[in-house]
Amino acid sequence: MKDFIKNVFANIVAILLIGIVLFGFIVLFFVASAMSSDQKPYVDSNSVLTLNFNGNVIDSYTEKEESIFDFGKSKDVLLLDVINAINNAKKDEKIKGISIEVDNLPAGITQVDDIRAAIEDFKKSGKFVYAYGNNMSQKSYYLASVADKVYLNPVGMIELKGMSTEVTFLKDFAAKYGIGVDVIRHGKFKAAVEPFIRNDISPENKEQLSTLLNDIWGNISTKIKASRKLDDATFKTAVDSLYGFMPELVVKNKLADQLLQKSEYENLIKKQLKLKSDEKINRISVNKYIKSLDEEKSSDNKIAVLYAAGEIFNGDEYQNIHSEKYVEYIKDLAEDDDIKAVVLRVNSPGGSGNASDEILFELQQLKLKKPLVVSFGDYAASGGYYISMAADKIYSSPNTLTGSIGVFGMIMNFKDLANRNGIRSDIVSTNANSQVYSPLSGAAPGTIPILTRSVESTYKRFVYFVTQNRKKSFEQIDAIGGGRVWSGTRAKQLGLVDELGSLQQAINYAATKAKLKDYSLDSYPRKSSPLEEFFKQTEEDEIAARVISKKVGKENYELFQKITNPKLNNGVQMALPYKITIK
Repeated sequence: MKDFIKNVFANIVAILLIGIVLFGFIVLFFVASAMSSDQKPYVDSNSVLTLNFNGNVIDSYTEKEESIFDFGKSKDVLLLDVINAINNAKKDEKIKGISIEVDNLPAGITQVDDIRAAIEDFKKSGKFVYAYGNNMSQKSYYLASVADKVYLNPVGMIELKGMSTEVTFLKDFAAKYGIGVDVIRHGKFKAAVEPFIRNDISPENKEQLSTLLNDIWGNISTKIKASRKLDDATFKTAVDSLYGFMPELVVKNKLADQLLQKSEYENLIKKQLKLKSDEKINRISVNKYIKSLDEEKSSDNKIAVLYAAGEIFNGDEYQNIHSEKYVEYIKDLAEDDDIKAVVLRVNSPGGSGNASDEILFELQQLKLKKPLVVSFGDYAASGGYYISMAADKIYSSPNTLTGSIGVFGMIMNFKDLANRNGIRSDIVSTNANSQVYSPLSGAAPGTIPILTRSVESTYKRFVYFVTQNRKKSFEQIDAIGGGRVWSGTRAKQLGLVDELGSLQQAINYAATKAKLKDYSLDSYPRKSSPLEEFFKQTEEDEIAARVISKKVGKENYELFQKITNPKLNNGVQMALPYKITIK
């Protein structure tokens, strides 16, 4: 018996020792990763800044998706860092030009707009900007077209095709498999629920989608035509006829300047740099160049950029926009005397009405103490637009999807599906609507009427805050509300935003509003440390979510979550009905 106890005790000690050793190795691993990532790259003279974007261009660290062992290796890059790098390269004597080499650009369309504008400004230095592609996506070509010269592989292509969107309808699918859907919405344009109640796009939704796509495509195509010096007819024919898919037609129609192999393109750059054919080009990637730059000196006068990226939920999680977390951030910014102004960068299609209202209230309190300027990214719709109503001034990109001033609620049940498979339920209650909702029996008789009142009440509250911020009447906002989504260009014409401009322009205005000449920038939420990320990602639910997401695909998993997770699908929602992806 004594030997048994000794063996058990020895095994416990061994397990503890192994755990301590493993923990030590993990700590050392992250410390080493952090140290290696802090090493400052050296920039050689006669260098070329290469824009190849092997990782995602993101607004905020909350958008990062890393493996627990990726620290120091992530190639994701912040938009402001990219803009700062290009601006710095303009005056950096070691940087002689920029080479754009990206076939599939992992960035939002408004981010591409900002990068493109920075390159336009860079060209004023007289330094060269070249672009090379193999099989370029439309978004990549939009960026590449800003170059002095665009070169394409002899068997390459440019996916220049215009814009379209496809809506998937699930009404018959739901009926076939016994899934019941109760829908409450305000606004004939609030199309988030259409896939569950129709089999085609409604005339109202078709109208808003057509206007939206034409606005965005008009902005993009105008800039491409100006950069490539193309007339309207030639460009329209090239797009309609898919000439970008045929290399010889690409050059003939002036979409690119020449067909070259990559080594021939390298020789052109060498010629610009006055190098011999056997000499090597000093290339530096945008990620490395960012790391080479001196950190901005901290100042007692700071402008905080608070990034609101993702969908809006209740709770206190780090990723997306969770109300408890953001209330904390906003209160901290309001109480920090070094923070003289705040720029809220919104890139959100909306979400929970309750969470949006919490965040808006705290932003209104913050604005009483210091200037609050809002900058729109790809999306600032529904809840994303709602939380912006505390702003002193709103800047939007021309291609932002914004507005969607509308509210909806949706309740799904699986009663018929359950009954068909021999599953039934019965209810015992103390009051008429005690069982407000059940997945097996649906909504109680009083649930839909009261939710309808709730949706109407929330819509009126939404419009009220818009009228206060935009200085318009209820009737004026209701006429352009109803859930309708607008481009940033159209939103400016309608008075839903103040200016068309970039994040940097919003920061500049915030500095002016706060009467600051010298200041430093602080970003919120702050980046998590490697150890924080490690322990956050080792939680059981997080691991399970990642495994399932990889198996079924991110978009399918998000749809599954919205349908099955009560946290995500209950309550009144302020959410954009769709996402438009420009590839």
